[in-house]
Amino acid sequence: EVQLVESGGGLVKAGGSLTLSCAASGFTLYDYGIGWFRQAPGKEREGVAAISSASDLTFYADSVKGRFAISSDSAKGMVYLQMNSLKPEDTAVYYCSVGVWAYGLKSGGYDYWGPGTQVTVSS
Repeated sequence: EVQLVESGGGLVKAGGSLTLSCAASGFTLYDYGIGWFRQAPGKEREGVAAISSASDLTFYADSVKGRFAISSDSAKGMVYLQMNSLKPEDTAVYYCSVGVWAYGLKSGGYDYWGPGTQVTVSS
């Protein structure tokens, strides 16, 4: 059974940093595209960072480029999202997602989702 569990969310002041983690189990992470998505209240879910299967390509939304970094450790079954220079507009629930055919920041192809972790950035 594929399972994804996010952790590391919390309350941080603007300009601060957080690292989100996603524990993956029940499948081989290396074979899947991986993405971090977020959804703020009243807004649509958006992809913020993704890494292709075999970890050879990364993708970032323009709004987070240069501030966020996605990485994965297939041996440990872990996915990370390092978030620096956080802004109040980064406040959202962040979700980890994977899919065999997942590629890029569009949610199509992402088949499995974690329950999410809340990130709140105060001004």
